[in-house]
Amino acid sequence: MSCYKTNYHTHYSSNRTIMLFDLEYIKKVYTKYQENLGAIREKVDRPLTLAEKLLFAHFSSKDHIPERGKDYARFHPDRVAMQDATAQMALLQFINAGRSQTAVPATVHCDHLIQAAQGADADLREALKQNNEVYHFLKSVSQKYGIGFWEPGSGIIHQIVLENYAFPGGMLIGTDSHTVNAGGLGMMSIGVGGADAVDVMAGMPWELRMPKLIGVRLTGAMSGWTAPKDVILKLAGILTVKGATNAVVEYFGPGTESISCTGKATICNMGAEIGATTSVFPYDDTMYSYLEKTGRNEVAELAEGIKADLKKDDEVLKSPENHYDQIIEIDLSRLEPHVNGPYSPDAAVPISELAEVVRKNQYPERIDAAMVGSCTNSSYEDLTRSASIAQQAVDRNISAKTELLITPGSEQIKKTCERDGILQKFEQINGTIMANACGPCIGQWRRQMKDPDRKNSIINSYNRNFAKRNDGNPNTHSFVASPEIVTAMSLAGTLTFNPLKDELKDGKGNGFLLGEPHGAELPGEGYLQDDTGYIPPAEKPDRIEIEIRPDSQRLQLLEPFEPWDGKDLLNLQLLIKVKGKCTTDHISMAGPWLRYRGHLDNISDNLLMGAENSFNGKTNSVYNKLTGDYDKVSAVARQYKNNGLQSIIVGEENYGEGSSREHAAMEPRHLSVRAVLVKSFARIHETNLKKQGILALTFADKQDYDRIREDDTIDVLGMDSFMPGESLTIRLNHEDGTRETFPVNHSYSDQQIEWFKAGSALNLIAKQQKKRR
Repeated sequence: MSCYKTNYHTHYSSNRTIMLFDLEYIKKVYTKYQENLGAIREKVDRPLTLAEKLLFAHFSSKDHIPERGKDYARFHPDRVAMQDATAQMALLQFINAGRSQTAVPATVHCDHLIQAAQGADADLREALKQNNEVYHFLKSVSQKYGIGFWEPGSGIIHQIVLENYAFPGGMLIGTDSHTVNAGGLGMMSIGVGGADAVDVMAGMPWELRMPKLIGVRLTGAMSGWTAPKDVILKLAGILTVKGATNAVVEYFGPGTESISCTGKATICNMGAEIGATTSVFPYDDTMYSYLEKTGRNEVAELAEGIKADLKKDDEVLKSPENHYDQIIEIDLSRLEPHVNGPYSPDAAVPISELAEVVRKNQYPERIDAAMVGSCTNSSYEDLTRSASIAQQAVDRNISAKTELLITPGSEQIKKTCERDGILQKFEQINGTIMANACGPCIGQWRRQMKDPDRKNSIINSYNRNFAKRNDGNPNTHSFVASPEIVTAMSLAGTLTFNPLKDELKDGKGNGFLLGEPHGAELPGEGYLQDDTGYIPPAEKPDRIEIEIRPDSQRLQLLEPFEPWDGKDLLNLQLLIKVKGKCTTDHISMAGPWLRYRGHLDNISDNLLMGAENSFNGKTNSVYNKLTGDYDKVSAVARQYKNNGLQSIIVGEENYGEGSSREHAAMEPRHLSVRAVLVKSFARIHETNLKKQGILALTFADKQDYDRIREDDTIDVLGMDSFMPGESLTIRLNHEDGTRETFPVNHSYSDQQIEWFKAGSALNLIAKQQKKRR
């Protein structure tokens, strides 16, 4: 794969500046797409689903058709996107990969490090002040290696990708789990760890277990208060947070055409919350219109030229049960608005049942804060429908009874909505417009509470609502709903309010019922694109110097991890046996820790501080065999490391669910954790562990979890025959001198075993690059 230099051109239409990126590159992608698909069709000789087409067209080799859910396949993605928190570690790794330019187009987006506190302008100024060193590093690396750079305040990565880079039929990987947002524009978009991004930017094939296929047939059409968000809230209740693990969710049926392109993106975005590898919709007129309105007419025409291959074959629709591993049906005309939560995005509750659920479980009824926006729900359609509710409040002389925060998804959305008078409607009911960034959705919220120990409820249009996710407070009950439901609930100030049937009091004390929300799918006058914050790569990259101060507390150059010595892993100290849910937020917290995402040693101080120790029921309190005392997880791991000891982590189901946070794998590796043994893994985290040279194992018999004692040392045996499909053996060495053994499984491919042997995937890449020179 050859080097690629990002390019774009501008033109003017109706006094609007339009940026069009990588048109010639997309033309080549489409040519290759059809060539590859034609070659695959000759081999499989059967009708294909859309997901299969998108995957097959990006195979790096067409010699073998991998079996779903079993075999690994290698792909050549078309693009890479990175947000600033994960880009730091990804680019620190890429610097060591030995290349002068990225092999495919790539972008960096500064959206995670802006903390929500006072409002857009003040928060952006503070972010520029606090994170200047990191922003300078990201910008200089981007300019040097041919990467497009989006400045702080330009918008949330997934919204900017949808507006500027996503195209039907393409394949995108991004260092954020919600990269899947671009599936709303018919793109195979997958969240990965930074090391995966490095592979692709270095021109290497990217490896993924061939996913299973879940077909979701949509019939009918939404109306009234029901929104696209309710489709995925309903589906989350059906599949749970791990029900779509290692699967692509493909939407089909007549109902898909009634959902806007940005509505489709909302549904795909939150597919990350059901564990899906990605989600995708077939190409249709809503996608064409969106491309056209965002200034990509030429891309829209290219898609029209191959539209038959941007949807499933007709024969699949006739007998979908023969082509999908599972089929779920949702009638949009009967779908009720949902409010999911608290503590898990799959806790699905129809709005008609919410009051009863709240009272039964004694959740705090009063809503303290309501928030509209995030990468999931900050489109023009979302904001106009929500603004229609706000306008009714203005007309009735009432305001929000809660703190109301509005987060536009991008500068383009913000400026367009300001032009059209949309944002002003929220301000008229005492809403605050926040910076175009992730903010409270990822814990970047400097929330002011007089009594943080008080149990409280918040409602938002975000995607995740794990404990402490939004504000770091375990007493906060977070609920997820559509933007219009969130806006309506802010006017009532209570979770027991049902806007479909309950009345509000106007400024004179008279009761009234809110009218149904209405809005525009796309802005009639088009989107404003002036001064969106994009900085292209340097024309003379050799002149760009990348400097990291030796005493920096934010950035740290990486040292290669030690390769495997070829022996069994013996005398591993049990670092922690985790009880219950353990997301990447539990393993490597966000919020204030985001500032250390470019400094591996500093951020490692948060290792597993949110995970519950099964032996004492406490967080960040584990037994230290060297001292006989209890201490923080990171402190115990550091002491083991300093004494030449290695350790192991044990966990339960869906370990590592949530974001694509690579730090959740790099931190334990940095602190000499050699293996992680769990009942099951979330897909991205399992791959991240493998990429960093940690042995990722699962119990063959999940009840063996109960056999592990707090003072055990643990051996991993059979490493001399480490190969795909062959189990290994765990030996527990109990303090009383007794021993137990049991088998454990792994999902390593031949390529992934080479990562382990080399010490990390990056070590292997660097070695291969040296051979090429």
